[in-house]
Amino acid sequence: MYKRHVPEPIPEENTEVWSCTNNDCNGWMRTGFTFNGEPSCPLCNSSMTQEIRMLPILNAAGSSFPGARS
Repeated sequence: MYKRHVPEPIPEENTEVWSCTNNDCNGWMRTGFTFNGEPSCPLCNSSMTQEIRMLPILNAAGSSFPGARS
């Protein structure tokens, strides 16, 4: 009788991030959102290293995702 609404998948891409080197901390941040060349972890103040993660695409304010419906 009723169909379940299946949500559209969120587009993802490989994204450069800074990741905390402390094994007990899960802190990370996107490279584009840092203020320092080599940031320290905001959660535990440990050093951070760059890595690549598959993350949802962030879009600029007022623009839409590629292929998004209007």
